[in-house]
Amino acid sequence: MCGIIALVGRPARRSAPTVAEIVQKLDAAIASGRNIVDATSHLVEVNELLKGVPGAVALIDNHELVSAMTSRLDQVAAMIATIDEGLENSVADADELEQNAAALIALRDVTWSIGQDRLRTARLVRDLAGRDAGIAAVAGYLTIQQAFSALDRLEVRGRDSAGIHVFVWGHGLSANDPSVTSALSARAHDALFQNRSVRLIDDTLSFVYKAAAEIGELGDNTKALRAAVQEDDLLRLALSNPNARLSLVGHTRWASVGIISEPNAHPVNSERELGDVDTTHPYVVAALNGDVDNHGDLRIAHGLSFPGQITTDAKVIPALVNMHARACGDTVEAFRRSVASFEGSVAIGAAATDQPDRLMFALRGSGQGLFVGLAEDLFIVASEPYGVVEETSTYFRLDGEGTSTSSLTDSKGQIIILDGALAGDLSGVSRLAYDGTVLPISSNELVTAEVTTRDIDRGDAPHFLLKEIGEAPESFRKTLRGKIVDRDGVLHASLGVKTLPTSIIERLASGAIRKVRVIGQGTAAIAGRSCATVLDELCAGGLDVDPITATELSGFHLQLDMSDTLIIAVSQSGTTTDTNRTVDLARSRGASVLAIVNRRGSDLCDKADGVLFTSDGRDVEMSVASTKAFYAQVAAGVLLACAVSVAAGLGTDSRRHDLLRTLRELPTAMRTVIDARAKVAEVAHKYAPSKRYWAVVGNGPNAIAANEVRIKLSELCYKSISCDITEDKKHIDLSCEPLILVCAAGLSGSTADDVAKEIAIYRAHKATPIVIASASESRFSSAVAVIDVPDVDPTLAFVLSAVVGHLFGYEAARAIDELARSLREAREVVEFAVLHNADGESVLKVVRSGLVIAAERFNETLRAGTYDGHLEASTAVRLASMLRVVLDASPVEAYQNETGKVGSPSALIDDLTLALTRAIEELTRPIDAIKHQAKTVTVGISRSDEGVMDRALVQEVLSTGAGRDVLAYRTLKVLADLDPAVEAVVGYTRYSIDGDPSGTTATIAIVDRGGLSRDVPSRVDRNPSLVGTKRRVASEREVLVARGRSDGRTVIFIPEVKSGQTVGITLLHVRFYDRLNASVMRGVLQGYDRRYDRLVDWVSETEGEMRDDLLSELSVADLLILPISEMADRWRRASS
Repeated sequence: MCGIIALVGRPARRSAPTVAEIVQKLDAAIASGRNIVDATSHLVEVNELLKGVPGAVALIDNHELVSAMTSRLDQVAAMIATIDEGLENSVADADELEQNAAALIALRDVTWSIGQDRLRTARLVRDLAGRDAGIAAVAGYLTIQQAFSALDRLEVRGRDSAGIHVFVWGHGLSANDPSVTSALSARAHDALFQNRSVRLIDDTLSFVYKAAAEIGELGDNTKALRAAVQEDDLLRLALSNPNARLSLVGHTRWASVGIISEPNAHPVNSERELGDVDTTHPYVVAALNGDVDNHGDLRIAHGLSFPGQITTDAKVIPALVNMHARACGDTVEAFRRSVASFEGSVAIGAAATDQPDRLMFALRGSGQGLFVGLAEDLFIVASEPYGVVEETSTYFRLDGEGTSTSSLTDSKGQIIILDGALAGDLSGVSRLAYDGTVLPISSNELVTAEVTTRDIDRGDAPHFLLKEIGEAPESFRKTLRGKIVDRDGVLHASLGVKTLPTSIIERLASGAIRKVRVIGQGTAAIAGRSCATVLDELCAGGLDVDPITATELSGFHLQLDMSDTLIIAVSQSGTTTDTNRTVDLARSRGASVLAIVNRRGSDLCDKADGVLFTSDGRDVEMSVASTKAFYAQVAAGVLLACAVSVAAGLGTDSRRHDLLRTLRELPTAMRTVIDARAKVAEVAHKYAPSKRYWAVVGNGPNAIAANEVRIKLSELCYKSISCDITEDKKHIDLSCEPLILVCAAGLSGSTADDVAKEIAIYRAHKATPIVIASASESRFSSAVAVIDVPDVDPTLAFVLSAVVGHLFGYEAARAIDELARSLREAREVVEFAVLHNADGESVLKVVRSGLVIAAERFNETLRAGTYDGHLEASTAVRLASMLRVVLDASPVEAYQNETGKVGSPSALIDDLTLALTRAIEELTRPIDAIKHQAKTVTVGISRSDEGVMDRALVQEVLSTGAGRDVLAYRTLKVLADLDPAVEAVVGYTRYSIDGDPSGTTATIAIVDRGGLSRDVPSRVDRNPSLVGTKRRVASEREVLVARGRSDGRTVIFIPEVKSGQTVGITLLHVRFYDRLNASVMRGVLQGYDRRYDRLVDWVSETEGEMRDDLLSELSVADLLILPISEMADRWRRASS
């Protein structure tokens, strides 16, 4: 994964706000007191005034305003704390409390935005621009700062290198100016377009800043880029002109094609060779997410050659745009032609000197994303919504699959052109399909962001995951806020009718609801199990309670009548496809639905009868491995279990009191565990790296923790991990001598004795058991390590097992990733040598001298067995061999003897780099992201092909050799609808089509024949021109039922379409049934070309109504083939 950021703006259309204006509104907010809505409204006005260039101009070097704002924001913060404390102790009903909590979120958001986004941004812009900067300079450096803020957030997508490119025009500088000439002579001759390279193309300056490092932390790259910008006197001089303008394309990279280096860092430019005047205009820069899979073929096909150190596939993008632009004279059309030729899932951002205030973007495939934010006088584009939200909450998303505009074109992918002269307005956006079709865009497509910068601030934490684990106790506590009340010394769950509606309470009380199914997917499903476990305990069989994944319920356990069932759906986002689809199916069968969800306004909220929000209803997690949501869902599930059991008249108040008391105690206990992270880290670093096989076990409630921890260990450590009941493990796979994490918090008495015996058995089989146990227990001494947690109610102690498991996963991932450090250092030596030496002999010499220590460290770690758990044997052998070869006295000869290949320095270095890269990839654990998986992608099980793929007619088409990838879903759907009418398929002919069917030169050829088609002569054998019915089918790309003019045989033409163009036709010779039942025939006609609706229209014109019974009296073939007007005449005759 990588991240793109791009910005272009126009001069501000309003003046900077005054001190009095800002202070007055801040004072009004403070005067609002506990009126949260009014206070928020005033602060929103302040935030809007301080956005953009006017806000930066107002704040920079304005110490009076900054001081006034800071003191007043402190007062607002104190006011928020008071309101928050009031909510904690509120006696208001749950629904009112929920409303106030939602309002408080908005107040926190805007307060954060003013203090962190506006004041911080102004300070950082001041640092970049220096003292007494003019408005143009402030605007330019503000754009750069906005890019840095976005790149900081996008680095979770990849951070091995980063870069920004800026075009500056209107600068008024001349190439004849000595200071300009001096700067250009020093910086304009780097053919590799590395950090601080400059070009002057006509009147536009091109600046690029890059950073590349194998080893580093989040934020390091933007620090390096900021320093380079801050030190650039030529940029400062260019922006000092009042008419100067700037546009920017930036990128953060996770290298996939090409080594990690500044030449391979994006953005890249269109130069093929330095000083190549013929290819200068237009000068293009571009950045890429994803891979251009055919970049090598494109380089060969178009004769593109680049400096040898530039090996990234992104380089073909600006080069091809430049080449096509010189040919067609239109840069946008050249961009379209270029991206349409790329294979693979890609997101691309580009700009060119012929119109530097225009930005161009392309997206195709489901693996990438681009979000276009509309701010005041500014377009800001990023690979994630959180890249744009500092500047605007309004954006739209490009559709890489083309599904949203499929009615206009079959072409997949979209292109967006942004006109800086209209920056911030939808009128400045043009959208095209990859085939050039204009795709109008409307305001209905604009989305309001559901996150703010407060949600996505990493603070001082090294990773979002660690930050989010640390926030888990507070998230748990917020979920409970105002929902546990004390009545005469007994605690009760108080949820309100918006969570547990009166109608459901009444149906539970009457016994009309007898079943409860708790559903979810992944972590949400595991959290749901805790809700079901507590509810089942409280009800003691009075309700049929079962936790089940949403897909299992929808796939195998739906009943026709589910009016006796309550569905409790658990989802962090409220948009999980599988869960929401199951809710729809259950509701349609009469089930009632309650939802536990984290996001207000989500789809699941709309589908449910009642909703219980976790935390404060918007608890965002940036790490792919979700943690704090799990705890909040457990808290919500226990609350709901207590409330449902009361409504059903089941369970005891005393048991509910104990559970609710424990809920209140758990945040403190969780914090105690988190504070003991050092102990967990020590155990993880000692045992995790060397063990190849892992397992997590638990029994009773701890089985819930075991399943949750298994998920997180798999996500963080890239291992397939088993999860078993503690006592069952000895019957399964102890022979592999695994590391076993034993979740045993809350166990006591004979159960603890049994688990202690199991642990002894594990040790006897050379396994490595690590036990999580309550502090009061001392029976698990046979484990290699015991991690203590506070004593709490055994039913909920599993929560503490999960906290330890999450911390263990984090620390284990860090320990495994650390194993790659010396290998990254070694690859960095190779990259440096390749970058700074022109020939293979020189590269090899530098590499040999730089790898001695790294090779010794690798061999020592290998001998110690530390790599055993995570480095494949073949990888270790290959790398050890290559290191031995490169350090041999005669490395090239040793390489030839070792590999049997023709020896050369370049071949040896290539194989060494490949061996290092493979080992690094096997050991890399990115923690906040998952390799090759974007966080915004939600994959759901698709059941859309049910009832289509299993139809006989569809299977007949596939059996002819037609590929599923060339058969559109709508084609399959028509075939499925035609299936009841087809008695038999008696033959087939498959054709290939060469050329554009809409033109006059396309040809057709027979690929294969079967059945009676083998004996039927074809015109294609004599004349390969694509004409007649076949041309119609190819052009329209629709299924056609027809009758042969000469032989009267009935046939079905099926288009085979790829990339929006018909590449073949499958012709089926079929025998239709003579007659069909009227209702069946109606369905067939409705599915094929809407013939039923069209027939009704014709008949109704004269007859007033349509007699469906006549459908069973007419020939099936005639109904499908004859003109609608002729079939309508038959109705008229029959009616008369």
